[in-house]
Amino acid sequence: MPKDENFLKANNARHLWHPMTHPADHHKNPPTIVIAAEGVRITDIDGHQVVDGVGGLWNVNLGYSCQPVKDAITAQLDTLPYYSIFRGTSNDKVIELAEELKDFFAEDGLSRAFYTSGGGDSVETALRLARQYHKIKGEPGRVKFLSLKKGYHGTHFGGASVNGNANFRTMYEPLLPGCFHLTAPYPYRNPFGETDPAKLAQLILAELEDEIAFQGASTIAAFIMEPILGAGGVIPPHESFMPGVAEICRKNGILLIADEVITAFGRTGAWSGSRLWGVKPDFMATAKAITNGYFPFGALMIADHVAEVFEKDETGRAAIGHGYTYSGHPVGAAAALACLAETRRLNVADNAAARGKELHEGLLALQAKYDAIGDVRGGHGLMLALELVSDRATKAAPDKAVAAKIQTAAYQAGAMIRVSGPNIILSPPLILSSADAQVILSALDAGFRAL
Repeated sequence: MPKDENFLKANNARHLWHPMTHPADHHKNPPTIVIAAEGVRITDIDGHQVVDGVGGLWNVNLGYSCQPVKDAITAQLDTLPYYSIFRGTSNDKVIELAEELKDFFAEDGLSRAFYTSGGGDSVETALRLARQYHKIKGEPGRVKFLSLKKGYHGTHFGGASVNGNANFRTMYEPLLPGCFHLTAPYPYRNPFGETDPAKLAQLILAELEDEIAFQGASTIAAFIMEPILGAGGVIPPHESFMPGVAEICRKNGILLIADEVITAFGRTGAWSGSRLWGVKPDFMATAKAITNGYFPFGALMIADHVAEVFEKDETGRAAIGHGYTYSGHPVGAAAALACLAETRRLNVADNAAARGKELHEGLLALQAKYDAIGDVRGGHGLMLALELVSDRATKAAPDKAVAAKIQTAAYQAGAMIRVSGPNIILSPPLILSSADAQVILSALDAGFRAL
């Protein structure tokens, strides 16, 4: 028998711990209980319907009514609900999907897929295979990882170790040794006081060369970065930055891992974030939008030349001692096949670019209207952020209650937005219409008026 509204509200925090939240918080601040969704709108337990400006968690690119993906999941459950693809067995859907992913990422130079259960697993797989790659090649000393402050790579021990945000690190240390962090390409705040994105990019590239010289190139396995930093506050680097990182890595024999768990499949207005900057990474971690959020699934994509090192090995060092029970889950693969087909059919990358431009212009207009907005970031598809301040001149952070107040008022006015520290982040579904974008902007306006 279904539980009634009062039961659900009373029991949410009683036996349930939520991610990214103090266990006691939901006793004092009851969460929004979402019980239904359609198109780009979600409905809560009180019947209040709003535009989802968060896209689930960056992953519901095709909205909540994508019937082809739902149908594929149902049909697969009826045919083969599960089988392992560990050594000796496979299934039809994972083979078909690998061919589709090869075609989808051909322009990125990626042709092999290693399946995972999600983004954190894809990152972990990339870190492990990067070390193994160098061991196969006879350079076992290459074990260190470089990454960016403010970068986000999930919360497994490896991912947390290369993460660039203390929130995901401090309470869990000691983490993986040999991980070193560089300045984020964040013109609004950086230790150089450099507001010019192109100049800042050059300063960080010089920092990267200096760090490699200091550590010794022969000790470094890989550099991992998001083409646009997502959870760290939507930070798009200057167009020279990622190509510069790729060139320095290549020169020093260091692998480049693109964490595209958020940016792959059209969110940036390009089919991959790396493609946005004209970079071909050695590994690309994907998940989230690969199944539209309908099934936990991911794929680490591997470049041709890296695959060749593994596949031509005759020493046995390339045997992969890594994998997950749900690697290559047939239901997830079926969902991904349907999702890729629909992603292409709808050409969501173009819509993401157009709606992203509209939202970006709208956020800049809000900044002109409200002093609480210190910085507006966006301009590359449906990844946008507002950074709140208590004082524009000093860039001092606001009281935590400010963002919460804006979020509550915006929700009442018709849009779900995401608060992360001093940032309000927008990552709506890529099928967003112009009318939906205006709802988000008017809801934000109402949020700021409530201050």
